[in-house]
Amino acid sequence: MARATTRRGALAGLGAAAFALAGGPARASEAPIQLSWDDLVPGEDGGLLADVLKGIGVVRHGELEASDVDGAASVTTAYNGKRVRIPGFVVPLEFAAAGVTSFMLVPYVGACIHVPPPPPNQLIHVTADPPHEGAGLFEPVWVTGTLEASAIETDIADAGYAMSSDRIEPYEE
Repeated sequence: MARATTRRGALAGLGAAAFALAGGPARASEAPIQLSWDDLVPGEDGGLLADVLKGIGVVRHGELEASDVDGAASVTTAYNGKRVRIPGFVVPLEFAAAGVTSFMLVPYVGACIHVPPPPPNQLIHVTADPPHEGAGLFEPVWVTGTLEASAIETDIADAGYAMSSDRIEPYEE
């Protein structure tokens, strides 16, 4: 009987090792990458241009680019599919009874309310699930979720990123 227990223990150990090598627990439990707004602007090697997502681009340095688009429109793909955490301000777009279900996350108070809006690489279109029960436009928040470089057109501005949030909390340093 002790031998069977040992085999089970060995098999369980091998299973746990395989699970760890395969990436471990679900992504939602992994620690997010904390970003600043500067992290969303690609380095000098260029990045994926928001306008390229709407049209035709060329590949340079392993990334899509368009030579006729201003650098302020370029976004990075370095965080595609990654769970990130970034501070900002909520500009509501869609509501439900429980709160805001869709919003622009902006880097400073008043962005998207005044003209012109920030460039696409400084705007994140966030889908909030569960809805955000925020206190207002001027309250800073931390938003955690999965980020993607994606051209999103809205009535107020064009965003270079989309995020599916799993956590929104008051900003505290």
